[in-house]
Order: sequence, then structure tokens, then C-alpha cells
Amino acid sequence: MAGTALGLIAMAPSAGAAELRMSWWGGESRHVATQKAIAACGTKHGHTVKGEFTGFDGYLEKLTTQMAGKTEADIIQVNWPWLPLFSKDGNGFADLRTLKGIDLSNWSDADLASGSMNNVLQGVSVSTTGRVFFFNTTTLEKAGVAVPKTWEEFFEMTKTVKAKLGPDYYTFNAVKETAHLLTILAVTQATGKDMVDPKTNRVAWTPEELEAGISFLGKLVETGAIRSQKQEAADGNVNLFEKPAWSEGKIAGSYEWDSTYSKYADPLKDGQVLKPVPMLKLTNAVTDGVYRKPSMVFSVSKNSKNPEAAAQIVNCLLNEPEGIDILGTSRGIPASKAAIARLGKEGEPEVRAANEIAMAASGPTISPFNEHPVIRSLIIDTLEEYAYEQIDEKEAAEQIIEGVNDVLAKFD
Repeated sequence: MAGTALGLIAMAPSAGAAELRMSWWGGESRHVATQKAIAACGTKHGHTVKGEFTGFDGYLEKLTTQMAGKTEADIIQVNWPWLPLFSKDGNGFADLRTLKGIDLSNWSDADLASGSMNNVLQGVSVSTTGRVFFFNTTTLEKAGVAVPKTWEEFFEMTKTVKAKLGPDYYTFNAVKETAHLLTILAVTQATGKDMVDPKTNRVAWTPEELEAGISFLGKLVETGAIRSQKQEAADGNVNLFEKPAWSEGKIAGSYEWDSTYSKYADPLKDGQVLKPVPMLKLTNAVTDGVYRKPSMVFSVSKNSKNPEAAAQIVNCLLNEPEGIDILGTSRGIPASKAAIARLGKEGEPEVRAANEIAMAASGPTISPFNEHPVIRSLIIDTLEEYAYEQIDEKEAAEQIIEGVNDVLAKFD
């Protein structure tokens, strides 16, 4: 059924019933679960709900066309980084704070802030994800070192691992997106600020602050903690979970999304253990610097003829037993407090542990502009120039700030 758009009639319309549409992307298991859930929630609240679903590819283009023509579904699954694209001023979707059908007390203030544009709530988090540290504790035990709690301990651990196990052992991984997010982590820990100042819609960091973060990335290479970009490129920039060095435990750690634990644990050879661990912090850190965001949000169309009915269905899917039980963790560990409480310990223990670390860590609200495709490409490309010694830290920082501000200016 993936790649098709099929309707599911929840029930025959009754007096006062609303006829609604809901659109989403996903795989087969998500499609099946969501169809069952909108049927159950439609029955409960007396509405007809038609599902429109596809794979991820092409969903943005389809939604863009629908939004331009005001033909979007009543309930829309929206990728979090797309919020500025559709609602830079907070007027792209219905203001969820004005709809009585959604119990917003089930979301943290941080979640609600992440789903807001211009202080207007444009979407509620379906699930919240964050970057956490995974370490191969088998490799560290082999070297006789403990899991580090700070970056200072990490660099000392790296010396020991390389001395005892050999120069072909690395204690971390940082390529492309991960290198980008590690740089953000270092600057955020030191400043307590996200890259984008929500008040000015410009880069919040000074060139000197960003330069320090880029230098931190350079230190990881200089100390032998990670392989250089040159080495990675020579090997074809293979995904970490596909590398023999990872499966053999010769790369001992990484910084990944909490929900991807299995993708990195499954390839490890028998007997090796991968553990999520609390955030490593710099000596001068003022925050954990967690990069935590909604994996996706549910929004209600501002053009919906029945926004309150749509709100009832959203609330049922995310906060009520009928929706919670059917959807389960098909979209990750839910952000809703009601869903978390009802599902209990459902889901993989290590994924839950990683998610708990991400949720407990401190950090500023992350702007979706961090993942704007042009901004992300600009930062990754600049960090590669730095890795190839075409520019230094100062030049890289200035280039990133100028380029990011140029993109942000288009959203003023």
C-alpha cells in the first residue's frame, strides 16, 4: 500500500458528524496502524476520517502543491524542519492553542515551543527525538577504561585506548551531519544558545564562539579520536553502521539519534555491547547542549471546515487510549505524557534509555532552521573545506555565519 493514497471510512456520517481527511508519510506498518487508529477515533467521536498516505519521497512536493492551492488535508503530518517553509509567520496552519479539542497539558513547554512559529502553536509533537552518545562498552572494557562523563575524560580515554589497543582504534565517529551536530553541541554547551536567535532571526553566536566549536572538531581529529574527513572520503564515506571497523569494535562510540540505537547495535559482532550514555560536557559548559526536536508534528489546516473535529481526532490519536494503543511506537516513543504513561515499558529498553537521556538533558529550544537544507549543506560543505585545510577555523566561522544569515534573511 506504500506510495498509494487510499481512503478509510471510519463510520457512516451521523448527525453533526464531520468529514475529515488526514495525510501522512511512512512505511507499511505505520500505514496499517494509522488507518486502524483513525477508524477507532472516528468511531469514538462520530466523524468520518479519510486517510491519504504515501512514502516519504514526494510527500513534501505534494504537500507544497496542496498548501499553495488550499487543498491540504484537515490533519497533516508535517516534518518539523518544514515549519518555516509553510509557516514562517505562524499563519500557515491553525493555531492549536485556539482549538478546545486538544489537551495541550500532555506536552512539555519545550515541546510546545518547538512546534511554534512566531509564538503561534503550529503543530504538536508526535514523538520527540534527540542526539545521544552511544559507546561500545566491550571495547572500553578491553582497554581498561570507564565510559567518560566529560570531554576531558574522553580525550584521556582516547590516549589509553590507542596505547593499549593500537592506532587503528578510534573512540568516536564524526562525519558529515554528525560533524555538523558535534560542532553545534560544542558551541551550545559553551554559550547556552541555539544557533538561531528567535528574536532577531539571525545567527546567535559570535564568530569567536563558532570558531571555538570548529576548533573542537579539529581537536577530535588531532588527538586521533576520529578519522579525518580525508580518510573517510578515501574509503567512500561509508555509513558508520556498514563499516567493518564499527562491527569489530574498532570505532568505540558515536553521537546519533536516540531512535536509531538498533541500527548501530545490530551490526556489532557477538558479545559486544552498545550503551547509550549521558551527555559528555565541556569544562566550561553552561548547559548539556542537547539537540532535541520533534521527529514530526501533527498540524490542523487553517482551511479546514471543521477544525474542532480535526482537533478531536488529533487528541484521540495522541492522548486517548483508542489512538495510543493502536499507534504504539509506530512513530517513535510518543511525546504525549498520556501516551508515555499508558504504553509503560513498550519498546526496546535501550531505545527507551536513550530517549530518557535526551529528554532529561538541558539545552535551548532548537530552531527548525538548523535543518533547513541550504543551511545544513552550507555548514557541512564549509566543515569539509576546513577538514581539507582550504580554510582555517576563523574563516570557516565567518563563512558559516554570513551564509546562514543570508538564508535567514529570506524569512524576515
